[in-house]
Amino acid sequence: MPEYRIVDRDDELEAVVEALLDQPRFALDTEFHRERTYFPKVALVQVAWPGDLVLIDPLAVDLGPLRAVMESDTLAVLHAASQDLEVLELECGAVPRRLFDTQIAAGFLGMSTPSLSSLHERELGIQLPKSNRLTDWLERPLGTAQLDYAASDVDRLLEIHDRLVEQLAALGRVDWAEAEFEILRTRWRGPRDPDEAWRKIKEARHLRGKALTIARSVAAWRERRAAEIDQPVRFVLSDIAVVGVAQAAPETVDALARVRGVDKGMAKSSLGTAVLAAVADGIASDWRPPRPPRRSNDNRDLRPAVALVAAWVNQLAHDRQLDPTLLATRADVEALVRGDDDARLAIGWRAELAGGPIRRLVAGDAALAFEDGAVILEERSGRPIT
Repeated sequence: MPEYRIVDRDDELEAVVEALLDQPRFALDTEFHRERTYFPKVALVQVAWPGDLVLIDPLAVDLGPLRAVMESDTLAVLHAASQDLEVLELECGAVPRRLFDTQIAAGFLGMSTPSLSSLHERELGIQLPKSNRLTDWLERPLGTAQLDYAASDVDRLLEIHDRLVEQLAALGRVDWAEAEFEILRTRWRGPRDPDEAWRKIKEARHLRGKALTIARSVAAWRERRAAEIDQPVRFVLSDIAVVGVAQAAPETVDALARVRGVDKGMAKSSLGTAVLAAVADGIASDWRPPRPPRRSNDNRDLRPAVALVAAWVNQLAHDRQLDPTLLATRADVEALVRGDDDARLAIGWRAELAGGPIRRLVAGDAALAFEDGAVILEERSGRPIT
């Protein structure tokens, strides 16, 4: 088991910050819960650098001082960093200025969104402990097995970083990976827009007219309320209830109480009054969902072309030892075939590897063929087979 120390005093955290500012890189992971809260609740922060590994207890110390490390030139190495970055931004107001995500990097080496455990097995030939994966990290005191599990996530992550960088360099893909790290690092992680919350409700997408404007208004109220009391939106009002309210458009407490999914006690409380106010706002609103942007040649049936190109993209990813989902999703392929200027395949390393050839295919300058069971892109002969 890795050696580590617990940091649960402010002066100890200050010492950790000073040490990290002198390091070229460090490994980082977080343990958090969000099942019963709107915002993620951080429960542990694991940090490792050569010669040291600490487990920082955010229930005992303020993580604010870590901001200095995040904003420094020190490279932060994380695995599947998206949610960790959200936690860091909430807790210390910043994300790492320099980032390396081992899961993304592994995708450029042919691994398909690998877990941290599978990456340890592939690169180091070791297995991480799994017994405490679903532990309650907010309990105190944490047991030795829990702490060992948490420490193991960062104990050898810098070794994996070394190996991945070496392999990326051998394939000439360091720049590709760094471009993806920057996209992840700069992605918007701020509060969700309440006015867009209705889009997360599957059944609401099928509503029309006033029912849709009411659903938008009620979903926005629910989102703001959930953030205010730091509880999941489903604890405030279920999706079924939002859609039911939108369809029924209740104007009285009794009518609201009859809507499926609405608790009668809630309907008669101040929350019920707030829901009725949101319904009234929706009825009075002249909002209409924006029309999708017009696309060139939007009336074409792109499905056959998209299917063929997607097959070639998957073959290309396999041949180049890339995670296919990292190279392009079906939606990415469709966007490029349709001619969208902002298509991911039209930008950066994706355009270099696949976007250019696909444009030639769409323009009729290239053709797809099968050879030895594989889909290949080749020069077009211009001689159709009749």
